[in-house]
Amino acid sequence: MSMVAEEPGFIQIFSDGSVKRPERETSPASEDSSSTGYKSKDVIIDSTKPISGRIFVPDTPASSSLLPVLVYFHGGGFCIGTATWLGYHTFLGDFAVAAQSIVLSVDYRLAPEHRLPTAYDDCYCSLEWLSKQVSSEPWLQRADLSRVFLSGDSAGGNIAHNIAIRAIQKGCDEVKIKGVLPIHPYFGSEERIDKEKASESAKDVGLTDLLWKLSLPEGSNRDYFGCNFEKAELSREEWDRFPAVVVYVAGLDFFKERGVMYAGFLEKRGAEVKLVEAEGEQHVYHMFHPKSEATRLLQKQMSEFIHSF
Repeated sequence: MSMVAEEPGFIQIFSDGSVKRPERETSPASEDSSSTGYKSKDVIIDSTKPISGRIFVPDTPASSSLLPVLVYFHGGGFCIGTATWLGYHTFLGDFAVAAQSIVLSVDYRLAPEHRLPTAYDDCYCSLEWLSKQVSSEPWLQRADLSRVFLSGDSAGGNIAHNIAIRAIQKGCDEVKIKGVLPIHPYFGSEERIDKEKASESAKDVGLTDLLWKLSLPEGSNRDYFGCNFEKAELSREEWDRFPAVVVYVAGLDFFKERGVMYAGFLEKRGAEVKLVEAEGEQHVYHMFHPKSEATRLLQKQMSEFIHSF
């Protein structure tokens, strides 16, 4: 068995089709909220695929009113990542407390074993599951499905955008998506932008090239709708129904320029959009440093957006 593709420390692909992904510290779910202010629980969204998720609920009195719901999609170039990584667990648990919200973090199937649009299919399935479970899952009894928000970082930010589009096209009435909060979203196109042409970006370009090669459908290029947001096929009436968006970018992030372009694209389509930059921060800093001041600020900004509805 030989190696056919590799990004050291990130992913290895072997000739038999097997994949080796990085080992990162994970966290188990816990119903003990005494030290954190939140409890967490793992759930099965679809056992046949499989798709799973982790629910975070703030430790608040049972008599409290209904809480908004954040559906979160992890990053990793569609090829790595899991809701159980310690960084995601800590960030989303703390967010549930800071925003007094219920969080559903989704574990979708990964490429290259499951190329796009599998991630979109799986993540849309999580919305359908949410609408069916809210009446029977005890941890969702206080979920307000009239105030649902989609978020995610990197590839997860890409997913949040594409799930918002799919919800509009399918007429997802049971779940009301009020807003989209992509964090350092991961997009591309056949045409290289300035940052992708710069010599100092060679390492980032190489990794991005590999991840798109592994995740795009066979025979597709980077003008596939899931990569190039300008290729979305929505009518004028559908764009008018696109939810409010806050695009979060990081000042030192290789993907910042794409994020700024994405916000500008939505604005031209008539969407209500705001761009927020974390100056001096790197890509997905909130996952690597979930207790940092910058992460606390991000949680506060996201909470303020959610509670403006």
